[in-house]
Amino acid sequence: MRRLDLSFAALLLPLDFIALMLAAISAYSLRFSRYFTELRPIITSIPFPSYLVSSALFASIWMFFFALAGLYALSPRRAWSMLGRVFLASTAGIMVIIASVFFTRALDTSRFVIAAVWGLAIFYVSIGRLLLRRIRRALLRAHIGHRQIALVGSSEAAYKIAEMYKAQPELGLTIKKIFTHWNEEAKKELTNLAHQRDIDTVLLAEPELDRSAALDLITLAEENNLDFRYLADLFSASFTNVEIDTIGGIPIIEVKRTPLDGWGRIFKRLFDLITASILILILSPIMIITTIAILIDSRGPILYRLDDDTPPERIGERGRPFRYFKFRSMFPRTHGMRYEELKHLDVREGPLVKIKDDPRITRIGTYIRKWSVDELPELFSVLLGKMSLVGPRPHLPEEVKQYKPHHRRVLAIKPGVTGMAQISGRSDLSFEEEVRLDSWYIEHWSPALDLYILLKTPGAVFRKRGAH
Repeated sequence: MRRLDLSFAALLLPLDFIALMLAAISAYSLRFSRYFTELRPIITSIPFPSYLVSSALFASIWMFFFALAGLYALSPRRAWSMLGRVFLASTAGIMVIIASVFFTRALDTSRFVIAAVWGLAIFYVSIGRLLLRRIRRALLRAHIGHRQIALVGSSEAAYKIAEMYKAQPELGLTIKKIFTHWNEEAKKELTNLAHQRDIDTVLLAEPELDRSAALDLITLAEENNLDFRYLADLFSASFTNVEIDTIGGIPIIEVKRTPLDGWGRIFKRLFDLITASILILILSPIMIITTIAILIDSRGPILYRLDDDTPPERIGERGRPFRYFKFRSMFPRTHGMRYEELKHLDVREGPLVKIKDDPRITRIGTYIRKWSVDELPELFSVLLGKMSLVGPRPHLPEEVKQYKPHHRRVLAIKPGVTGMAQISGRSDLSFEEEVRLDSWYIEHWSPALDLYILLKTPGAVFRKRGAH
């Protein structure tokens, strides 16, 4: 899912609410204006503050009908379809207002205000949405927010799609490279494009491509964190999460690696921002005490650094590196030891180094690691959008280099402060078990699952199982 589409979809909620409130205020202003009061005197006055509160409540109910009408779908609808749904949903919303007036016996409510709210709501919501559509279309025409696609195939449909995307930039798709044949040379070039971040999507449009080659292309896309699409009639491979889109009469299926592609991503980000902010406020005394203890215990920086000046990096979503915040639990100049220097002390198989009695750890480091206090600064990474509260653990670049193809599945989403592995055994798990748990989480994400993991995390910390 394009970030541009997510951004515009997220904007619809506040935009509709503002439009509905503006309709309510405009209707009130019209009814109590001098012109209307002269035509029809006011019998019962409506206090503006209470009217505003009631309007906010009904606006929320109105938006519920918008959601039922499919007006918050992530894929933009045709203008006439959108306007028709606005009319129907607004009519349903005004019926709720009329019903509430009848059943509460507030029969002195102005009929003019009710009728004006209905008409103005349709007008303001439609204008706001049409304006947003124009802005989105203008951005796409300027090639802002485009998905960069590598197209594999030499069929007639492949060339038709390429010409269509070129002629209609408002579709938001740019063909960066066409591979007419799938061979080792094409595979190498596609991998280089992915590493250079010149593409983010692979579209397979070759009906004659044999199954083994198609699966090879899927594996390559997975290894390089590329979105994968294919024409609907290519093969019958089954995927748990797919989305079908029709462009120019041609059905195209996109494989969704996680339910977090869409509104789930918006919800998770809002949840992260609110919850991380609350947790930082609650846990700030512990972080202040930890800071003082680290300064007293040993000389060196408060936060973990590779050396005196360089903050550490971890690998995040889609394999992108980011600066990592964590309380220092080791003596200075020992963090930067090379992967090869530590591998012989490893207590488990796999690319991750886990040392049970690590000689590099300070006295205070032993305690803050045991209680996972050293990881509290990760909450600031959540606020910055580099991490999430729940997700796979972030790993070192040298560890990620050791990944097998199926291990890279965990890079499909943002890394988390906690996750399935943390509540299921932490370091006692093998790396394969950790990947299996994280992959299951990615495929089955839901808000309820995130809440369950967060509530289970304190228990896992207090049990101290697998904390090294």
